[in-house]
Parts: sequence; C-alpha cells; structure tokens
Amino acid sequence: MKRPFATLGLALALLPPAQAHKPSDSYLSITVGDAAIEGQWDIALRDLDVALGLDTDGNGEITWGEVRTKHGEIATYALARLALRAGSGDGAACGIEPGAPLVDTHTDGAYTVLPLAIRCAGKTPQLTVDYTLFADLDPQHRGLLKLQAQGNTRTAVLGPQAPTQTFELKAVSRWAQFVDYAREGVWHIWIGYDHILFLLSLLLPAVLVWHVGRRSSGWQAAATFRAAFIDVFKIVTAFTVAHSITLSLATLGVIELPSRWIESAIAASVLLAALNNVWPLFRGRRWTVAFVFGLIHGFGFASVLADLGLPREALVLALVGFNLGVEGGQLAIVAVFLPLAFALRRSTFYRRVIMLGGSLVIAALAGVWLAERVFEIELLGF
Repeated sequence: MKRPFATLGLALALLPPAQAHKPSDSYLSITVGDAAIEGQWDIALRDLDVALGLDTDGNGEITWGEVRTKHGEIATYALARLALRAGSGDGAACGIEPGAPLVDTHTDGAYTVLPLAIRCAGKTPQLTVDYTLFADLDPQHRGLLKLQAQGNTRTAVLGPQAPTQTFELKAVSRWAQFVDYAREGVWHIWIGYDHILFLLSLLLPAVLVWHVGRRSSGWQAAATFRAAFIDVFKIVTAFTVAHSITLSLATLGVIELPSRWIESAIAASVLLAALNNVWPLFRGRRWTVAFVFGLIHGFGFASVLADLGLPREALVLALVGFNLGVEGGQLAIVAVFLPLAFALRRSTFYRRVIMLGGSLVIAALAGVWLAERVFEIELLGF
C-alpha cells in the first residue's frame, strides 16, 4: 500500500537484497484529463542507489532519512531524463513538477514514488515521451508506461531500444490496443533470456535421436526433417498450452504465487532441461517436460501484465494480445533455429560444441540464476 514516508515514524530498511532475475524497471503512469495531466513515477531505490549513492553510511540499508536527504537530487536526476512534448517532432515541451515523495513496494523491493504535475500548452492530440533514465548505467533498463486518455489505456516499453515514442491521445480502437499488447508479448519473449534458454534447451536435441548401443550410447542425427519437425511441434505446442493456462489464471487473479518462487522455479526448469541434454532422463517425453515447466513460465509472463497495472476492462484484451505476441516471438526463434540445426545435425561440431557444450553453458548459467533467486544474492550482475 502506497503511503508517505513520514507516516512510517522510524527509519526502516527499504532496500532488500536485489533479486538478480528481475530486470531494472520503472513504472510511469500518465493520466490525461480534461483539465489537467497527472502522473506518477515509481523508481527502484536499488537503481537510484547505484546512480546517486543513497546509502550514505554504507551499512547496506536505505533509510527514510537517507531518501529524504536525497529527495531533491533524486527528482532532479530523474526529471533530467524524462521529457514530455505536446504533439510530435518539435512540439512544445511540457512542464513537469514533482510532488512530495511517497513509497511503494513492488515484487522486487521498495520504490520511491514521484507524483507528477504536468502542464502542456493547450490541448494536444498527441503526447511525445523522451525517456533516458539509467541509459548510461544499464542498457537493459526499461520504463513501463501506462497512458490513460479518452477512456483508453495504452502501454509501452521505454528504454534504449525505443527512448522516444509518440502516442495519440484520442480514443483508439480496440484493434490498436490489441496490437500494442501483442508487440509487448513479442518483445518480452525476445528479452526474456531464461525463457529463451529453456526453449533452446528443449530444441537442441530435436534434430537428434538418442541411440542406445551395446557398448555405448549417444546422440545421432535424426533421419528426416519431418521427424525433427514433429518433435519440435509437440514441444512448442505443449509449452504454449501450458503457459497459456497459467498466464490466464494469474492475469485474471485466480492464482497468485510469490515472485521469488516462480522465478526460482523458472531457473530450475532451464537447469534441468539443459542437463537432460547431457544425461538424458526424459528422452522421448520432452514435450511432457515442456508442458510441466511451461505452467511455471506462464506465471512469469503474467508478471509483466501485472506490472503494467492494467485496468480490469482491458485484462482480457491484454491477455489475448500479449499471449499471441509471445507465441509469435517464440515461433520466430523456432523458424530460425530448426533449419540451421537440421543442416548441421550430422556434424561433430553440432553434437559436441552446440548440443553438449551449449547445454553445459546453459546449465551453468541457470545454476547461477537459481542460486541468486533462492538465496537473493548477486553473482553475475544480471
């Protein structure tokens, strides 16, 4: 529950150990009304500590006193990296005034909240957002924007890949909103390294067959592309059905699980899928593994929609569009990977370097993620 820091009445530690799996995000909400434009900007204290050194006494905790002392510096730093313009291109700049600091807690820790009073000259059919927060410190940082105007909610991801975006303030069609959510789904799967590595771990042996011989066993090349395609089809279908189930249940609020449990289980799924390529346990039942762990990955996908803070009336539209976007991004990866893997399947390079070596690298990375997420420590810094 959001409240002024002053109501806490004592110096609380506001910065728990960072969850290394959670990308650096801020949450920017802008509401365009008939008479005024208001905003709210939630920025993680752990990220501000890296940029500004909030923990002045170096004891590993950020207190209300330290945040209060740095409030002016925080506001100046943040607003120097956010610009709003009426219209597109060279539109007139809008004035932004920060309010008194608040605190909010997200799944990954405490955030400072800057209420924003926004003044644009006259009424404008468009609003351009320039966002460069932490661009010089973290190329993976994202600003999750929720823009409400004319009874519609628009969402967008701001960051180094798209720092400047222009939004129509007039009422937009349901189709345009659907496309927005689908785009977010595609982008999420492409930057979700753990999801991609889980999928690749399942796809790597798709062009191979485990052969058991009298003296030795090992991976051999699949005879036909059709056999490899059917294997991939089973895996992708099982993964899709599974994460669609839990994505729907979690987004609609039917089931809620702690973020730490979900992200730890996702890391474990990557680890087990990769190790299965080295020491096969499931062999012909990898589609079952895809389904079981796909249920967990669905909760991870749902957290993105939850972070955007969508209104209830937009949930179903967001759910369908986002899910289709995830599938589109997933199929794009498969379309690139499968033909290349099939062409290389008979080579020692594929079996030894790509299949076994790649699986071991994925397993090692997933093992580090698992340790970070279970014990809430930072080992690799990403």
